[in-house]
Amino acid sequence: MRRLVAAVTLVVVVVLVAGLALVVTRGGSPGGGAAPTPVTPSGGPPVTRPPSAELARFYTQQLDWSECDHGNRCALLTVPLDYRRPAGRTIEIHVLEVPASGTRIGSLVVNPGGPGAGGTTYAASKGASFGDPLLEHFDLVGFDPRGTGRSSPVECLGDRAFNAYLSSDPDPRTADQIATFRHQQRSLARGCVRNSGALAGHVSTVESARDMDILRAALGDARLTYFGASYGTKLGATYAQLFPQRVGRFVLDGAVDPTLGTRASALQQAAGFQKALDAYAADCVQSKVGCFLGKTVSDVQRTISSLLDRISRQPLPTSDGRELTAGNAFYGIAATLYDRGYWILLSSGLRSALGGDGTVLMKLADAYAHRNPDGTFQDNFLEAFYDISCVDDPYTIPYARVPSQFLAFEKASPVFGRVYAWALTACDGFTPRTDEPAPTIHARGAQPIVVIGTTRDPATPYRWAVALAHQLDSGVLVSRNGDGHTGYHQGNVCVDTAVDRYLVSGVVPQDGLSC
Repeated sequence: MRRLVAAVTLVVVVVLVAGLALVVTRGGSPGGGAAPTPVTPSGGPPVTRPPSAELARFYTQQLDWSECDHGNRCALLTVPLDYRRPAGRTIEIHVLEVPASGTRIGSLVVNPGGPGAGGTTYAASKGASFGDPLLEHFDLVGFDPRGTGRSSPVECLGDRAFNAYLSSDPDPRTADQIATFRHQQRSLARGCVRNSGALAGHVSTVESARDMDILRAALGDARLTYFGASYGTKLGATYAQLFPQRVGRFVLDGAVDPTLGTRASALQQAAGFQKALDAYAADCVQSKVGCFLGKTVSDVQRTISSLLDRISRQPLPTSDGRELTAGNAFYGIAATLYDRGYWILLSSGLRSALGGDGTVLMKLADAYAHRNPDGTFQDNFLEAFYDISCVDDPYTIPYARVPSQFLAFEKASPVFGRVYAWALTACDGFTPRTDEPAPTIHARGAQPIVVIGTTRDPATPYRWAVALAHQLDSGVLVSRNGDGHTGYHQGNVCVDTAVDRYLVSGVVPQDGLSC
């Protein structure tokens, strides 16, 4: 979804909210007993030749590592802004490496999704995101994809204007609200080009996948070993299609279905978030102490919908002097649906909001938006999310057509449906167009690619993982029966063992493994 960020597909690694503390305990990832196996190529000589002579200078560069961030190593990778004009302007990709703690068998490149989330932060999170076997045997390598984090970041709006965008009602009802919605949407779209220039049109997934192959070469690897989550699965699948012979051990967790159009994707994602909310509601009503939101799942839905309607009419005060608007309330709720462990925060936020205090939901919205309490932003995650999404697929519908979508979207999600319907206008006014169209994904000739899907994943519905595994010629599906976004390092020993054994020892899981 591109009306930021009710259903942004990313891995929420850590939620830190001032005044709130949540610790989700995860079991360590067992290695499964198989011996570590170096990630060397098989079936022929190493594949290292640059795709063209014009790109040779990028493929032959060496990373100049320096110590950074608590014992990690950082470097800059130079890539062309436009791969069709490699002699022209260049940009720099920020790379962070966490050295293996034990016997090294290779590099593992990781991406947490978004699009727009920083891979350097993901790698630096270490044990919060990855099991001990991976940390022991791999140099964990994260990179901020072009346009994100510290890699030539795009800018679309200043902090004040972007806060106004996030605050605006994502489900406008009145003429004034619709006018504000349209103004904010077009200001964001036009701001990307005004403030980022040519870069705004060169942040496509295909270009980032090409960057990833230059990174592979700079790391000295004949094949790429990769772990991608959420949107990172789209990035990984695109890489596999472009460079199938350079695919090493690949894991794609919380998969995106690249064949879906914007409307179909939005409908299915709306249903996914509704399923997650229903699971929360069912847990609440089954509580021994009773549910403060109602006696049935339908009651809980009505209570939350009514709360959002009231906040739309009258924002709630917060302890730091800000107002919780409908936009921020919506994002605060969405933030908690990525992980079952965050449901306690959702209950806290809803209970406080029903009592007239928007502080908790505002802090959750801050965490989701990577925003500080003073309204400044820690990075450009949401702007990059928007820019990359609209470069990849500039689909939009006229504002006058949105009401015709309500029936289908409200059927998919009684609580979130209308927001998703309005999100179909997201790329209105966005003019950059990529000359790197998304390829059809098959990755013929690639080594086995493990695809993980979680049955009640809100952001990337399980059916997307099934679809991607089938689209990939060498796809291997692993299913996790559970709640929350993504499957690895979520407390499921079966999934963790399958991933660790494959990446560390090369043991391919059984296709269709159910955990």
